[in-house]
Amino acid sequence: MAKEQVENIQDAIRAAQSGEDGDEKRERSTIQFPYNDLDDAVSIAKAVHENAGLSCTIEQLAAYVKNSLTSGAFRLRVSNASTFGLTENARGEVRLTPLGRRVADSSQEAAAKIDAFLAVALYARIFDNYNGFTLPGPAALEKFMREVGVSGKQTGKARQAFMRSARQAGFFAHGEDRLVRPADPGTKPISAERDGLKQDVKSKKETGGGGPTDPLIQALIHKLPEGGPWPADDRINWLKMLAMAFQITYGQEPSIEIKKEAAN
Repeated sequence: MAKEQVENIQDAIRAAQSGEDGDEKRERSTIQFPYNDLDDAVSIAKAVHENAGLSCTIEQLAAYVKNSLTSGAFRLRVSNASTFGLTENARGEVRLTPLGRRVADSSQEAAAKIDAFLAVALYARIFDNYNGFTLPGPAALEKFMREVGVSGKQTGKARQAFMRSARQAGFFAHGEDRLVRPADPGTKPISAERDGLKQDVKSKKETGGGGPTDPLIQALIHKLPEGGPWPADDRINWLKMLAMAFQITYGQEPSIEIKKEAAN
């Protein structure tokens, strides 16, 4: 077993102890954080999902991930998945949370990893504190970790796991000197949507298709509901905005009055 992994396990065991270590009371962390990274937690959630569905015993999970049931490394992995909010561990059972089910679904995994990263109390504090600002260097970041509750002897490992997890969740897509929450997967950048609209208009022109090309009118058309009911007042407001768009696009004409007539 690697030296760093052994130290991680030993730290985790000591942090879980509530008594005294020898004659001196050990400094303990007061904020939640993982010793392993996000991808390791995801692998635990996927092992449960792929082999057992929603839940399994701790013994079964050890077999799924090919770890020794009694090893400190395995226990640390199980605890790690819980820290990221992917599993609930109780009475010898490991059960997927709703977030764990999402991360095990390939179509939802990217978005779920963002939520899992921010589910860690330490990571959420760091993100809130440095959101919109440049991240400090390693020493300053570890100092902040101590200030919010990480034991001084654990800040190095906590920072390393944080950096790996932020990278895995996509928060370093614009450089590792700042945390930027990723856009929701499937969301197109504004420029891409604009280019798509232009291409659609161009295609209609080339194929002889009609339709307004003005972006104001296009935006109003996109606001039309897919189905009813659609209240009369909302219809009138939409028609009034469309009339104004006509005035801007096709030239000023005598105003058109749009109103709801009283029923006879």
